[in-house]
Amino acid sequence: MAEQLSADDWINAGLKALAKSGFTALKADPLAKAMGVSRGSFYWHFADLGAFHAAVLKRWREIAAEQIIADVEAAGDEPLRALLQRSFGARLDLERAARNWAAFDAAAQGAVRAIDRRRVDYIEALLAKRGLAPAVAQARAQILYWTFLGFALSGTPVPAARLQGLLDEIMRMVSA
Repeated sequence: MAEQLSADDWINAGLKALAKSGFTALKADPLAKAMGVSRGSFYWHFADLGAFHAAVLKRWREIAAEQIIADVEAAGDEPLRALLQRSFGARLDLERAARNWAAFDAAAQGAVRAIDRRRVDYIEALLAKRGLAPAVAQARAQILYWTFLGFALSGTPVPAARLQGLLDEIMRMVSA
């Protein structure tokens, strides 16, 4: 079976393990056992654990920033509203796990900072397209992002109707 696994299979398993059990689960042996293969398959695709971690962080950036931005842009209508609904409506276990990892690992910390910068820049661009002055767009983008992070890290579920009301209020606040 080891020959059938790809690096993507390992990375996807790593993301699932990270979201479920945290960064300490990102090791060859437990992942191999969970996937029903030998750890030789792991080392076929990754030179070492550091290379695997780098690949997991790269994929996280792709799905947690670039894919969301691409989806929002494809949605067309109101990109800021689409971004809010997508971001605040998502399962955020992976977000919390990656940020926890960053508290203990310099590479993860660098990845989190890069994602934060990319996201804030994108929000700022969306606000600028809505006609806000650059300094106002920059300030509101940062505040909006901090709001998202507080929500993501709280882990507190919010009923859908209440969440929609909160997102409507956020739209009013950033558009005023």
